[in-house]
Amino acid sequence: MRGSAPEDEKRFHRPALRRSVTAVAAAALLLPLSGAPSAHAGQPRSDALQRAFTDAAARFHVPRSVLLGVSYLESRWDAHGGAPSVAGGYGPMHLTDARTALTRTPEFSQGSEDARGDSARPRKKVPSAAAKRAALPAQLPSRLRTLTTAATLAGLPAERLRSDPAANVLGGAALLAAEQRKLGHATGGGPARWYEAVARYGGQDSARGGRAFADEVYDVMRRGQTRTTDAGQRVTLPATPGLAPDTQQQKRLGTPATKAAPGRAGHAPQCPDSVACESVPAPYEEFGDGDYGNHDKADRPEDLRISSIVIHDTEGSWETTLKLIKDPTYVSWNYTIRSSDGLIAQHVRAKNVAWHAGNWYINSHSLGIEHEGFLAAPDAWYTEAMYRASARLVKYLSRTYDVPLDRQHILGHDNVPGTTTATVAGMHTDPGPYWDWAHYFALLGKPFKATSGAHGGLVTIRPDYAGNKPVYTGCEKAGDPCAPHGSAAVRLHTAPDADAPLVTDIGLHPNGGDSTTGVNDTGARASTGQRFAVAGRSGDWTAIWYLGQKAWFRNPHHAPTAVNAEGMIATPKAGRADIPVYGRAYPEKEAYPAGVPYQAVSPLPYKLAAGQKYVVGDRMKGDYFYAPTFDLSQHAIVRGKDVYYEIQLGHRVGYVRAADVDVRRSDS
Repeated sequence: MRGSAPEDEKRFHRPALRRSVTAVAAAALLLPLSGAPSAHAGQPRSDALQRAFTDAAARFHVPRSVLLGVSYLESRWDAHGGAPSVAGGYGPMHLTDARTALTRTPEFSQGSEDARGDSARPRKKVPSAAAKRAALPAQLPSRLRTLTTAATLAGLPAERLRSDPAANVLGGAALLAAEQRKLGHATGGGPARWYEAVARYGGQDSARGGRAFADEVYDVMRRGQTRTTDAGQRVTLPATPGLAPDTQQQKRLGTPATKAAPGRAGHAPQCPDSVACESVPAPYEEFGDGDYGNHDKADRPEDLRISSIVIHDTEGSWETTLKLIKDPTYVSWNYTIRSSDGLIAQHVRAKNVAWHAGNWYINSHSLGIEHEGFLAAPDAWYTEAMYRASARLVKYLSRTYDVPLDRQHILGHDNVPGTTTATVAGMHTDPGPYWDWAHYFALLGKPFKATSGAHGGLVTIRPDYAGNKPVYTGCEKAGDPCAPHGSAAVRLHTAPDADAPLVTDIGLHPNGGDSTTGVNDTGARASTGQRFAVAGRSGDWTAIWYLGQKAWFRNPHHAPTAVNAEGMIATPKAGRADIPVYGRAYPEKEAYPAGVPYQAVSPLPYKLAAGQKYVVGDRMKGDYFYAPTFDLSQHAIVRGKDVYYEIQLGHRVGYVRAADVDVRRSDS
């Protein structure tokens, strides 16, 4: 069948039981990517990885299309310079060795953010015990230790599989062939016969996760893919539109991944039919001195509109994250997504309010999705399986709750504003500059493209992720450079000059100091997909309105880091020297009934001066969800008459009163 191993695979025998013979054969296959330097300064040919897939497929009698499809879903064929993924997976085949990879990565660093962000209640901080590093269990799950098995099967040292892409592909092929034989199936043949083995490869400890993984792989094979990898390798998987898995194998896998088992409460998880999803409920319990946790009961969207989805990373492993969500004294979020296979766990149902964003107004109107990962570990990459599962979930939630698929409604935690001046500096900064927003929105079916000509008045930030590598510091030690890595963010300067200071964020740096290159300093950073009003152009540089000032970023015509756009903008009303900006859209004082304390609408430290323009993302009337106790009878929703607009203020969004601004099209 098209895409399977070529006929010359018949030249190879099945893997011998004796390690020495296997090792010799394997070593011969590694020459294209790991041999002696060539006339091209030691760089492998651009088709070397493609040939490595072909050779490994033939050596272990795995259809080449299956091997390419599995690898694409794991890594998009990238090698990441030998660095491990979030789940401790190495190379194009994501062979896992978590004991080696994850012991260097800290879990759950403690921050100062109040996850509830509700000034009517005491601050809700992460308990100090939860900030401690969780030790890896003595016996790792099988999904976190596939590399040593693959190395044995391929007859190669484990270190070779971590560092050499060709060896990694060979190990992945050996592992797939071993899974096929364990299932009682013959190797070779067409890709339709490999469905169960692919599911086992992707879901070592979850049948639902394995089936969802296999479904995605077969979808990739049907559609085909071509891309250039992070190492400059051009790889192609030809499309096979009519490909369908063996129906008997599908039946043997049991209940489809989309029919996830119900949780303890008897409700199936709120997930699309195309993902593997399970229920791991967060507790709603009272404990000590009238306190309770770890979320609030509500009836959304009947009582409160769900208007945004917040993307987080866990700063910890899947196992640690699931332990924490079950703690009533901890905080909460709606979903967690596992890196290795994209398995989704739902914790808080959409109608209830999770404590995740550090801003009570945002919490009341959003859903929070945690992704297994680490902000300050650029080489601990996210798998394609997780990106795709997340995109499927977000598309489902977007349709269900009418949430627009744009960057003012699909927010990073680092785009959520502080509630008041005092909270700005403590806001969390995940998922950070290494989350690939361009790829994520392509999976959402909303790629960032130009929507106007040069006179549209706006730009959408859109650097080339792989080639955009600004220097960040502080990933491991304050001041030390982070490992070079692709980034979704561009740097903002006070003038059209790379040597000019970075713009100032007076919320983060109240003493007036410049922003820094720190990986957690968002003060001079614009991220992919965010739209800003153009404030000027000079040569290769473009200026935008940002936190009340002009901010310049390099945007050369030959290698643009933004595309032209148009849309609605807000500007201070005529006659106003400047206007305030808020971190929450709360109602006016007169709207509060007796018994509900008034929540002051306190401005943030930023001012928008006359003539400045900011992109409008949404319009809403102010409201406040009062939920001070475990007793639901004391809860109330305060609805006001004041109207607000959500704007792209800086790296984070903000809110302005409609009474303070004029709103019009950017190209008018």
